[in-house]
Amino acid sequence: MKVEFDCAIVLGAKVLTDGTPSAALARRVAHATELARRGQVRHLLMSGGPVNHPTPEAHVMRDLAVAAGIAAERVLVEDRSRDTIGNARCCVPIIAAHGWQRLLVVTDRFHLPRARLIFRHHGLSVTGSGASPERISAEWLLSHAREVPAMLKTLVRLTVEDREQHS
Repeated sequence: MKVEFDCAIVLGAKVLTDGTPSAALARRVAHATELARRGQVRHLLMSGGPVNHPTPEAHVMRDLAVAAGIAAERVLVEDRSRDTIGNARCCVPIIAAHGWQRLLVVTDRFHLPRARLIFRHHGLSVTGSGASPERISAEWLLSHAREVPAMLKTLVRLTVEDREQHS
């Protein structure tokens, strides 16, 4: 099978108070590692800083991917970002340094439209691949509902960012 993507950018999610991954974080990493195992992506770029726990999300994600059998040299980390806009902003220089062109963003399915918008706004041509839970839960449905105000907030932030850059 031909490698389709140079890199899958895997977006972080909550690390629990005991340092273990939330269901969303584990789901996203499992989805990305399966793509890597099937040979669809060459590298995984784990993106997420210390948001709810002192350990950066990207470090927990890297450990999960390596434990799942992905060679450590195929897994890179961006461990400073605190939200999706930060994921994009902090991943740009890493992607440029490696010369990666074919990019895949991995996140939860409901988060993909906003994530793609943000990464494209930061100059990265990305395709998306969404993780989904095995069973639909109230939390999963609530996450879909939260994306509407999150998208509106993102549009405002990106508009303000553009104005500041052009003034």
